[in-house]
Amino acid sequence: MEEKRGLWGEFTKGIIKENPVLRLILGCCATLAVTTAASNAIGMGAATTFVLVCSNAAISLLRNVIPNKVRIPAFITIIAGFVTVVQLFIKAFSPALDTALGVFLPLIVVNCIILGRAEMFASKNKVLPSIIDGLGMGVGFTAAMLAMGIVRELLGAGTVFGLPVLSGFMEPIIIFLLPPGGFFVFGMLIALAGKLSKEGRAPEATGCANCPLAASCSKINEKEGKGAAE
Repeated sequence: MEEKRGLWGEFTKGIIKENPVLRLILGCCATLAVTTAASNAIGMGAATTFVLVCSNAAISLLRNVIPNKVRIPAFITIIAGFVTVVQLFIKAFSPALDTALGVFLPLIVVNCIILGRAEMFASKNKVLPSIIDGLGMGVGFTAAMLAMGIVRELLGAGTVFGLPVLSGFMEPIIIFLLPPGGFFVFGMLIALAGKLSKEGRAPEATGCANCPLAASCSKINEKEGKGAAE
C-alpha cells in the first residue's frame, strides 16, 4: 500500500503541485508558440510525454553504467533518439501536425522539462518510479498546454478543435492568437495554479509561528507590543 501511495504521489505531483509549466515555469517557449490551437497543444503534449516516459526509463536503467562526467551528453543523446522516433512517426501519420509544430518538435531534445527530470529524478531512482514521474510530468505539461490552447483558440478564433463555438455570439479577439495574448493567458493560468496548489497564502492563514521570518516580522512585534501594553 505504501508503494502504491508513493507511486500515486509521484504521478500526481506533476499535475498541479509541481506542474512543469505553471509551477516550475519550464518549457515556456514551446508552450507559448504552439498553443494557438487546442489540437496543436495535444500533439505537442503527447509527443513530449512519450519522450519523457521513454527517456526516464532508459536513463534509469543505465544510471549505474553512464559515467558521471559525461552524464549530460549521454542524457541528451538518449533523449534525441526518442525525439527522432516521435518526429518520424508524426511526419508519416500526421503531416499537418508536423507542419503546425514546425521546429518546436525537434526542439523537444533541449526541452528543460525532459533534461531536468532526467538529471533530478531518473538518474537517481528505479525504473518504475521514473516512468511514473515522466508520465505525471507529461500529463501536467499536456494539461497546461491544452488549457492554454482552448482559451486562446476560443477567444482568438471562436473555435475549439476547429469547431465553431462563438459564431454569432461575439467577434474573435485576434490578439489572443498573438504573443501578447499568449503571455496574458499564461499569466492567468500561473495564478490559478498557484491558488490551487494552496501556496502564497497570507501568514494569518498558515500561522505566523510557521514563518521563517517570524522573529524579525514587524507585524508580530507590533502585536506583541500592544499585548504587553494592555
